[in-house]
Amino acid sequence: MLLADVAAASLDLATTRSRLAKRARLVEVLRRTDPAEVPVVARYLAGELRQRRTGLGWRSLGSLPGPAAEPSLEVLAVDDLFERMSRLAGTGSATARSTMAAELFAAATEPEQRLLRGLVTGDLRQGALDALLLDAVAEAAGVPAAAVRRAAMLAGATEPVATAALGAADPEAALAALDGFTLAVGRPVRPMLASSAAEVEQAMASLPDGPSVVDAKLDGIRIQVHRDGDEVHVFTRSLDDITARVPEIVAVVRALPVRSAVLDGEALALDDAGRPRPFQETAARSATRDAELAAATDLRPFFFDLLHLDGEDLLDRPLLERLDALDRVAPELLVERVVTEVPELARSAFEGWVAAGQEGAVIKDGTAPYEAGRRGAAWVKVKPRHTLDLVVLAVERGSGRRQGMLSNIHLGARDPAGGFVMLGKTFKGMTDETLAWQTARFRELEVEDDGWLVTVRPEQVVEIAIDGVQRSSRYPGGLALRFARVLRYRVDKTAEEADTIETVRRLSPG
Repeated sequence: MLLADVAAASLDLATTRSRLAKRARLVEVLRRTDPAEVPVVARYLAGELRQRRTGLGWRSLGSLPGPAAEPSLEVLAVDDLFERMSRLAGTGSATARSTMAAELFAAATEPEQRLLRGLVTGDLRQGALDALLLDAVAEAAGVPAAAVRRAAMLAGATEPVATAALGAADPEAALAALDGFTLAVGRPVRPMLASSAAEVEQAMASLPDGPSVVDAKLDGIRIQVHRDGDEVHVFTRSLDDITARVPEIVAVVRALPVRSAVLDGEALALDDAGRPRPFQETAARSATRDAELAAATDLRPFFFDLLHLDGEDLLDRPLLERLDALDRVAPELLVERVVTEVPELARSAFEGWVAAGQEGAVIKDGTAPYEAGRRGAAWVKVKPRHTLDLVVLAVERGSGRRQGMLSNIHLGARDPAGGFVMLGKTFKGMTDETLAWQTARFRELEVEDDGWLVTVRPEQVVEIAIDGVQRSSRYPGGLALRFARVLRYRVDKTAEEADTIETVRRLSPG
């Protein structure tokens, strides 16, 4: 397939807000994609390169050749070039990378150049998110969307599932191929996610009748731990393997009385009184390879779910059954929980956990299976204030005592149709450490600097506390945040996981 075909589809996706129209366009492209090309085309349509690092960025794309008159680039050849580029290292690598980039862009037409720039910078605003792509794969293969979603969650990636479904001879064969994706100990699954509610009572009312499981929402990092014999792997929410960085968690899980297990939970650093340390300390500890920092801060695991135990998958078992098994194998490593049908008891537990320094509560349907990767109605999180996970779109230069720093951040909510909707800006809640960190971070993401405003790639998620939302003609979404303040930067979340403009609208009065 020519890259020009993908570029044309990308432009169509960017210029329509209709999810049905987007899905139809994706289906049309996928149905004429050769099986060997599916992994590349699927990733490009989702707005990403397959290579995590290419060494290219906005600065290196600033002086490239003009576009070619006619399309000639094949998608597999482009993917191969980026793969070779990602492996460059050492003396002369920068020059070689620049030469390869110049040759690639010289052979690309104007629409292809737009696509390539967006893929390299991570700013391809076309609104083709992974969930929409999975639905399109299902339609193109003639199989239920639920089967594709489940396979993708268990595979931990979209490309192999798209290849299996679209490479099958007929829908029956596609379903058989999808059934081949099962939970494998050692291979992470996408974690089950929670929707949000403003109050404990509202969350409980949204669940089916019967006992609800009310978990403490810890102020830590999500972990998924796999054990197979003495081999232990620790994965993050984004499925990155951090095993080598957290030997204390490996040791704890290796000591459990099990042969094999997959556990879902949180890890956090605690102070001497047993209260959680600031989230930044936990995040820094999990990200570091520095032996001195690792020795100074231990991470403790706390688990709230069990997906596999000694050769038996538990994903489809009701939550209460999974918890019975978890209680037997890890009684000292449990997230605090209350099982109740009484909202007043759940409210009391919530308030106690908040007073102890935790984030709030997650209220769960005790009969629900584990739906990997779904942000559905079976789990509902409640926090003690209005908080939003937004994306930083730009940042202003500081003045006064903040001279030389990047200060005011411009905040945007995700638009499911593509791009982000600006809702306001803030500098409140920033410590000196935060200012130093964000100055370095946003220079890495810099797209343009006009001397006052630094526009950045929309990648960094920040958790913001607000007093509410008000109507405003100042911003394109017609809404503005009231008294926004920074709680923390979410290094564990991608921009695709940020809150949507619809979520923000639900907080608006009237």
